[in-house]
Amino acid sequence: MAYFETRDGTAIHYNDWGSGPPVVLIHGWPLDADMWEYQSVHLAQSGYRVITYDRRGFGRSGQPWMGYDYDTLAADLATLLEKLDLNGVTLVGFSMGGGEVARYVGTHGTARITRVALVSAVTPYLLKGPGNEDGVDRGVFDQMVDGLQTDRPGFLAPFGRTFFGAGLLNFSVSSEILQWAFQMALLASPKATVDCVRAFSETDFRADLAKLRVPTLIVHGDADATVPLAASAEKTAKLVPQAQLEVYGGAPHALMYTERDRLNNDLLAFLRA
Repeated sequence: MAYFETRDGTAIHYNDWGSGPPVVLIHGWPLDADMWEYQSVHLAQSGYRVITYDRRGFGRSGQPWMGYDYDTLAADLATLLEKLDLNGVTLVGFSMGGGEVARYVGTHGTARITRVALVSAVTPYLLKGPGNEDGVDRGVFDQMVDGLQTDRPGFLAPFGRTFFGAGLLNFSVSSEILQWAFQMALLASPKATVDCVRAFSETDFRADLAKLRVPTLIVHGDADATVPLAASAEKTAKLVPQAQLEVYGGAPHALMYTERDRLNNDLLAFLRA
């Protein structure tokens, strides 16, 4: 397995598949790079060099005690691009990973970047408060943290069903897919899992998005019960000058699986535009 070392000495696992223009896929919380299975293979087979990595604290990467703020996470992404000497990159961020994309652009610029895709992303700012009255109540995130600290497996199992939009009348997601995601989530550091809830809920990316001046695809499901469309993608699209918003009707949060064919086609069309 391939690893690179961050500026604070954390070992980060990554996969580097295919050849062609580089695409870096950044995973969501609380999963790891394997969540991109259906996109990684498809894009690599379609003529792209696809790089995925496990965020610090998740998957096969190191689990330091600190460093789960977006400044550090964006620095980790910058180190990856530098170590592999990637230019002309398309960054694709899912859910929490959309925040890494935004903070990377806000801090490190777009010299290495040609386009960006935000899928079910947490941008621009989830937490309800002054100047963001239509955000999500802090109590929602407090309950998440309490559930994780009390019974992490017990919290993550039902969370996964909401994540995939799985219910009594929805048979599009197998129990094996839910178990696969659950196993990914359990690999993560409990400290990282909690700290990242605070990071993705409390970080304001509006100033970062103001610096996003490359073509940007925003994809979100209008039945997303994890990151509501109105609090995220619709607002992000208004802040990014070259944004293209695609709303998937009836789709939940986990578009990388539930809408994989449509998402793959949309990503390819965007990459080839």
